[in-house]
Amino acid sequence: MPRIGMNPSRNRDSGLVPKRVTAAVLTHVPHGDGYFEHRLDVLRLCIESLIATAGEQVDLLVFDNASSPQVVEYLTRLKAEGCIQYLLLSSRNIGKMDALQIITRAAPGEILAYTDDDVLFLPGWLEQHLEILDTFPKAGMVTGFYIRSQMAFSVAATLAYAQQPEVRVERGSLIDRRWEQHYLDNMGRTWEKYREETTGLEDVLITYKGVSALASAGHHQFVARVDVMRQAMPQEWSGRLMGRMRELDDQVDQLGYLRLNTPEPITRLLGNVLSAENAAEAAALGLQAKAVRVEQQNSLTRRIARLPLVNGLAHRLYRWLYRVINA
Repeated sequence: MPRIGMNPSRNRDSGLVPKRVTAAVLTHVPHGDGYFEHRLDVLRLCIESLIATAGEQVDLLVFDNASSPQVVEYLTRLKAEGCIQYLLLSSRNIGKMDALQIITRAAPGEILAYTDDDVLFLPGWLEQHLEILDTFPKAGMVTGFYIRSQMAFSVAATLAYAQQPEVRVERGSLIDRRWEQHYLDNMGRTWEKYREETTGLEDVLITYKGVSALASAGHHQFVARVDVMRQAMPQEWSGRLMGRMRELDDQVDQLGYLRLNTPEPITRLLGNVLSAENAAEAAALGLQAKAVRVEQQNSLTRRIARLPLVNGLAHRLYRWLYRVINA
């Protein structure tokens, strides 16, 4: 007899009704050295702030892109505690775009709230995203932290919509300088580079039916309808670890969907270390986070590091060592 008895799940209903929103975190923390030394603390704060601010409203899906055993143990514990509803563990790093393809296909909800693993979520972030998504016609992607340089890409449909008579528009330099500084500090940028990237760009605030949003969106964190994402995602497997996210932005725009941002920052950028500013925000949420004091290089060291030859050699050595370590 090839079978004994009957599978007890036969003819039974799971009783599961997916929540409207699937929140998805993509993580890759392969070890605890160098760039990744403090990344587990960053990941913890990302996930725990998301759960603290929206846990009851979402099903949480985490895609782990071949992280270290310590990270997998942490994620597995959260799943066992019921904090993570869906945990996908990849045996190798398949890259951001290909992981996002799997996430988009796997998400059971109507709405996907996607994030990289270095974002801090503040109370009300989901409600503010959904208000914009549910109010604006053909809203495609909504992000919670505005970055002016995003205005250079994939905003044609959004700016065309801003010309509609029922829409009120404000243009100019509309962003508080401290949020620009936050972006620079947590993304490792300089004012010089930032000005180069944003020269000639202006902020565009669009108001429709009493709800305001800034034009443009990011791909580090966004809320979108799953059906829109499935339309916009590339159909082929990319095989690349990074890149192609701009193609996704372009496709959303070319399909005629709006790329929008909350008018006030309702998420924070964490980078790969926890700043005193972000640690204080976490403490206000009742979360534990210890700021990392970053030693500043002296001006001579910075000037030497910026020399094209030195900088180029250093980056080539870094890429070679990364390949060796992760072979």
